[in-house]
Amino acid sequence: MKPRKVVIVTRIFTPEPAAASFRLRALARGFAAEGAEVTVLTTRPPRGMSDTTAAESYSEIRVPVLRDAYDYVRGIPQYLSFDIQAFARLLVMDADIVISEPPPTTGLAVWASSALRRRPYIWYNPDVWTSATLTMDVPRIVTELMRLAETVSARRAGGVITVSEAMGAELAEVTGVKRDKMFVAENGIDTDIFTPDGPTEELTEPYFVYAGSMSEWQGADVFIDALARIVPEHPDVKIHFLGRGSDVERMERVAREVAPDNVVFDGMQPPERTAAFTRGAVAALASIVPGRGYDFSKPTKLYAAAACGTPVIYAGARGVAAQLVTDNDLGQAVGHNAAEVAAAMRTALEPSGLHDRDAGVRRRSDWARAHASLGASGRAAAAWVLSGFVRNRSR
Repeated sequence: MKPRKVVIVTRIFTPEPAAASFRLRALARGFAAEGAEVTVLTTRPPRGMSDTTAAESYSEIRVPVLRDAYDYVRGIPQYLSFDIQAFARLLVMDADIVISEPPPTTGLAVWASSALRRRPYIWYNPDVWTSATLTMDVPRIVTELMRLAETVSARRAGGVITVSEAMGAELAEVTGVKRDKMFVAENGIDTDIFTPDGPTEELTEPYFVYAGSMSEWQGADVFIDALARIVPEHPDVKIHFLGRGSDVERMERVAREVAPDNVVFDGMQPPERTAAFTRGAVAALASIVPGRGYDFSKPTKLYAAAACGTPVIYAGARGVAAQLVTDNDLGQAVGHNAAEVAAAMRTALEPSGLHDRDAGVRRRSDWARAHASLGASGRAAAAWVLSGFVRNRSR
C-alpha cells in the first residue's frame, strides 16, 4: 500500500528549542515510523540556528517570517506572515492529511485550504488560547475573534489531538468540540537527550536551573524574589535561566535590584547543553501563574528534570502539574509566591535534600522513560491518525 502523505503545519519547529518543537518532531518521526511520507511546513530558524535534517526521516519546507523583538513568531502580524504563506502552499501541496498546530489563525488557514482541497485535517491542541486571552489585557473583540478561530479550527477538524484529559475537557467547554473525536497524547520530553548520564556544566557553586520560555504567564520572577530571601544563608547559590521570552527584560531588572550577583541569564541553549545544566542542578524550576488560563498545563520542564534525574520545584496552582510532581515524587510543588518557593529552595539545599536528590536520580529517570517519552507519545498519536479514524469521521 502506498504510504499516506502527511503535512505538519507549524510556526515553530526544531532547532528552535521549545516544547512544541520537540513534540512535533516526535510526531513527525512517529508518522515516518508508521510508513507515511512526512513533510513539515514551518518557518526558517531564528538567527544563529542552523537547520539540520539530514539524518531525519521527514522533509521540511521552511518559509521566511516576521519575528518579534525576542525572535519569536508571536503576535498577529507575525502569525499572519506565516499563515498566508501556509495557506498558499497548502493549496498546491499533495497531501492526504494535514496536521495543524496553533495559533488558531494557522488553524483557520489549514481549515480553509483543506476545505478547498477536500481533505481532512487534524487540530493539535496543546493549549486553549481563548481561555488564556480571558486573563490578558486585550480588547474583548480580540477574545471573541480568538474564540471563533479556535472553535472553527477544532470543530471542523476530522480529529483533535490534545496533551491531557484536562486540556481536552477545557477545549470541549470553550469550543463545543465533541470529546469522542479527541485523542490524548500526553506531553513529555526526548528521553534520548535528557538522561541522567552525560556531561554536566562545569560550575563550582550550587545552582538552580530554569530552562524554557519566560513569558508573563510563567511568572518566573518568583524564583528571583525567592532566591534573594535565601542568599544571606547561601551566598554562593545561583539561578541559571536558559531561554528567552517577553518577560526577560523585566526579570533582568528584578535580578539587578534584588540579587545582582546570583542570577545568570544564559540565553537560548541547544537541548544537549540544557540537559547538561539540568543534570548538575540542585533542582530544576518550573512555574505557571495561577488563573491565567494555563492551570491545565503540565510544563515540559517537569519532564525534562525528571528524565535527567533532577528534582523539580514547581510554583503554581494546586492543579494537574502540582499533582504530577507530588504523586510521582518528582520534587516539591508549592504556591506561586516567593515565601513558599524560598522554603522549597532551602529544603533542596540542606544536606538531607542533596542526599535525597542523588538517591532519587535513577528512580525519577526511570519514571520519565516509562511515562513521559515524547517518542512513544508521537508514535501513538501518529498511529491513531493513520488508523482510518479521520477518513471515517469525514464521510
